[in-house]
Amino acid sequence: MKNILTLSCIAFLFFSCLDKKKQEPSQTIVAPEAIVKDTMQKEEKEREMEPIAIDMDGSYFKATGTEPFWGLKIYNNKIELKTMEDTIQTPPTEPIKAQDSNIAMYRIQTEATLLDVIIAHKECSNAMSGEVFPYTVTVSYKNTGGDETKVYEGCGSYITDYRLHDIWVLEKMQGTTVSKEDFNGNDVPNMEVNINNNRFSGFSGCNRMNGSLFYEKDVLRFTQIASTRMACPNMEKESEFLSALQSSVNYKIENNRLYLSNDSEENLLIFKKID
Repeated sequence: MKNILTLSCIAFLFFSCLDKKKQEPSQTIVAPEAIVKDTMQKEEKEREMEPIAIDMDGSYFKATGTEPFWGLKIYNNKIELKTMEDTIQTPPTEPIKAQDSNIAMYRIQTEATLLDVIIAHKECSNAMSGEVFPYTVTVSYKNTGGDETKVYEGCGSYITDYRLHDIWVLEKMQGTTVSKEDFNGNDVPNMEVNINNNRFSGFSGCNRMNGSLFYEKDVLRFTQIASTRMACPNMEKESEFLSALQSSVNYKIENNRLYLSNDSEENLLIFKKID
């Protein structure tokens, strides 16, 4: 009898300890609000824009050459040529473009100078640094009334509009306001544009996307677009968005919005800047 009582006491004590242990949490429980806040902070940190690393002086095209050294800058209000001997400034002019737009020529004549600048969309390598540029540039000029024409050859590139360097969220597509419901409850398409390397990346409604920017004055194209291959229900809106993004060639920025258009349709896509 004593043995039975002893075993009963031991069993009672054992199960009492178990119940007490169950009531004591083994780890700290994080409140849902804290989890949400932490997630938002991480996302915010990930979306911080990289500072602009390009020296922005207002010019939209720059070119340089060696032997002899020279530099060219084209602004909205002037064209500036610097050589070892002189600095020449002329009023701006609209470029004469070849039919395929691969060549643009600026021809300026003033009382003091005759200046021709030819920009060809042809890869060019700097003779000293080896740096590769997308454009080959030829500059020729002479003083009005003079006989000697000086010719310089070198490399150049367009300076992408610094206002594009931001995070943009799609607001309208082909005139219609978009919402999460259009993209199966996912976020609406958005992208981060980085002018330091002329790249963009973002979300297209179902998949992640990235690609390159092609920029010339008043021309903006989203090229070499690559995306993940996730499947979502009703992907028509994502396809419509990507097709519009790839077909856009013109842009304007007003009131914290980016408007993308092409020759046949204005405001294909309208993005709103994220502050």
